[in-house]
Amino acid sequence: MYEVLLTQLMDGRRKPGEPLNIGALSRELEVSQTPLREALARLEHSGLVQREALRGYFVAPVFTKREMTKLAAARELIEPAIAAESALRRTPEFLADLAVTIDELSRSGVSADTDSDAFRLYWTSDARFHNLIAAQADNLFLEGAFHALSGHVQRFRLFMKAGHAYAGQAADEHQGILDALASGDPSAAAEAMLSHVRAASERALVKHDGEEV
Repeated sequence: MYEVLLTQLMDGRRKPGEPLNIGALSRELEVSQTPLREALARLEHSGLVQREALRGYFVAPVFTKREMTKLAAARELIEPAIAAESALRRTPEFLADLAVTIDELSRSGVSADTDSDAFRLYWTSDARFHNLIAAQADNLFLEGAFHALSGHVQRFRLFMKAGHAYAGQAADEHQGILDALASGDPSAAAEAMLSHVRAASERALVKHDGEEV
């Protein structure tokens, strides 16, 4: 159920602020309430879903500018360190898997704004790229810190709803990270990741400011 609800959220079928009534969801999805409660609890932990007394669960609102800035600051501390560790532990298989995600990211961006399947490929390939790097670092504590943020990063991706231009920029940045990882230079890998996180944050802030006008 977690994957079902996550996909619905990322596809935009559940809107920010929309109530997530367990009884209604149980009838709609034809499942018992127990797996739904477990899935909603996981989504709440990730930040994609929120819960309030008397109101119950609901889809998290869109990011505020302050939240985006704080998330970027946390990512800037964690993800470059992960990239540095991964550069030291690179393998041909790891690098090949990253290359596949970059190709998918590039292909998805052409119609990610208008096609739900393309947007799903966009966010899954982006997430897989970062997840692969986190796993390759082989550091339980760094990976735990990364996964503590991962749901919020998904919410960030949902806010962005990136189209061709953003997908192209992200793919180029991912390629730069891959090149640095392949070189085995931890400093270069950390710098490439830091540049990517900052660029993604800047794109989000520009989008946020544009939507406030």
